[in-house]
Amino acid sequence: MLGIGLIGGAATGSWLTGDSGSGVTATGFGAAGTLWHSVPVDQLFPPTVRGTGAGPGGADRTWTRIAVAPDTGCADAFDPLLRKALAPVGCRRLLRATYTDATQSYVTTVGLLFTKGDAAAMSALAARFRDEHLERRTDLMPRPYAAKGTAAAGFGDKQRATWTIGVLTDAPVVAFAVSGWADGRVVDSPQPAADATSSGATSAPAQAGLGNEAQGLADRVERRLRQTVHSATESPS
Repeated sequence: MLGIGLIGGAATGSWLTGDSGSGVTATGFGAAGTLWHSVPVDQLFPPTVRGTGAGPGGADRTWTRIAVAPDTGCADAFDPLLRKALAPVGCRRLLRATYTDATQSYVTTVGLLFTKGDAAAMSALAARFRDEHLERRTDLMPRPYAAKGTAAAGFGDKQRATWTIGVLTDAPVVAFAVSGWADGRVVDSPQPAADATSSGATSAPAQAGLGNEAQGLADRVERRLRQTVHSATESPS
């Protein structure tokens, strides 16, 4: 029965009414942990995501979903050291989808790791990532979802160009994204999205705007998660 609500409910429409973010209350923390099996896939990973001002220089972006991974555990989804770093909060379920940009030049896998951690555990993990800068280490990266027959078919570990990881403290969730070129080119020096989007960045991923691809999609999927939790827990008027 796992995942039936997520995949089978894709055609039921969205609960969302807007794109602005909203915070998750303490009551919503527990509710957020159940969303992986009760929410339609289109609600968390919509077929089209619009990123107003999300590109380099404030340019608009539009991303199209080309694949949704079956909801799974976390085996083989992260580099070994990242998997070890996330182990204290456990892995309840992992949801991922892969998108391409309007020109089909880039591919990005965005994911939501639903953990087993409570609020204290998530806060501790977030503090560790922040204090030790774990989200910037090239040996702690999420892995792409490379779906056969799509523009992401050749999107493997060696094709990762930029990535971002966010440990939420108001929900038992780790949100992440990883981007690369759609032509399957190997990237020798991947760069965290925070660096690739910084002023004056001159690396190939930065010049291509791949940091914006990863950060833009991760931000919007995280926002939709919070909106969904808010909608599911708000009291009827």
